[in-house]
Amino acid sequence: MKDAFGIPQSLLVLGGTSDIGLATARRMIARRTRTVWLAGRPSPALERSADGLRALGADVRTVAFDALDPDSHETVLGKVFAEGDIDMVLLAFGILGDQAHDERDPSAAVRVAQTNYTGAVSAGLVSARALQAQGHGSLVVLSSVAGERARRANFIYGSSKAGLDAFAQGLGDALHGTGVHVMVVRPGFVRSKMTAGLAEAPLATTPQAVAAAVELGLRRRSETVWVPGTLRVVMSALRHVPRAVFRRLPV
Repeated sequence: MKDAFGIPQSLLVLGGTSDIGLATARRMIARRTRTVWLAGRPSPALERSADGLRALGADVRTVAFDALDPDSHETVLGKVFAEGDIDMVLLAFGILGDQAHDERDPSAAVRVAQTNYTGAVSAGLVSARALQAQGHGSLVVLSSVAGERARRANFIYGSSKAGLDAFAQGLGDALHGTGVHVMVVRPGFVRSKMTAGLAEAPLATTPQAVAAAVELGLRRRSETVWVPGTLRVVMSALRHVPRAVFRRLPV
């Protein structure tokens, strides 16, 4: 169970090699989290991630999980929940894709959509049902400001995050009053391995800053968290810019 400040004793990270997922796990372990599950495709990177968290004093286990295989999600995640209650599920997997390439290769674009949206819908529903069955827990969904308004530079990725964001908000409404808390996290540009080599956007942030925002959001029982917080105002303004003007903005 969580403590009085909302910090989980047990954590499941869907996307076990995610920079944000691991930064969040490290922060939670430093507070009081003692059991961590890292779910991801079996790889040396997944095992290194687990070893790094074990060195911090947590009981860390790995489980084979593939976002692109939704038929397996109920079985895979069911085994995790069968081992004991999970206080927090962090849905942290996703791919950025390559906009220029993916526009020319629809199959690559579909992979972005299937990973970021379809896989997340499946894993999110399975996790939510398990949390509801145990009567408590938080589902934290990593969305993105890219989903707030489609941009020419990354509308394939942005559209997948827009779908995920809407899904998570609706799921939160559906679970209201059940004891399950859904929190949507909307970071801006995050300096991570996923964005390595890309030109940095204004108001860029770090995995550690996102992790800190997740912790604060849990303590406050927030439903939506922006990282950094100023992006809430920025995106509110951009949503209302006329389309003809928006096309000419350097965003």
